[in-house]
Amino acid sequence: MSQSEIDAVTAEFFGAFDNRGGKTADVARIRRLVLPDGVIVKTGPEFTVYTVDEFIEPRERLLADGRLVEFSEWETSGRTEIAGDIASRFGAYRKSGILDGEPFEGGGSKTIQFVRTPEGWRIAAFAWYDQP
Repeated sequence: MSQSEIDAVTAEFFGAFDNRGGKTADVARIRRLVLPDGVIVKTGPEFTVYTVDEFIEPRERLLADGRLVEFSEWETSGRTEIAGDIASRFGAYRKSGILDGEPFEGGGSKTIQFVRTPEGWRIAAFAWYDQP
């Protein structure tokens, strides 16, 4: 059961950014999926460490203000290792949308650390690397 629950949390995480077809992205759901003191890291030349709110706020604006439309992000592969109440997932993802009127596509890698809480599996940390 743990694997299917982790798969569901992962899918919900990726789905939080979807605003295709005029749908409103539900980035705020990240607050439910990630522990309140979770750690979020963007690697690469713009290395940044975020709190949950620091991660959510600019993405909510970008996905709601009309600058980024028809956006979606999805996992293309992933493997999960589970040991009791902890799990680690490493996977590849793709994304596409229209930013400031210009279509774009991209992808990269994400690692997600999960913990089982009394409410179910939650994300304790995640990090990503966007391919150039």
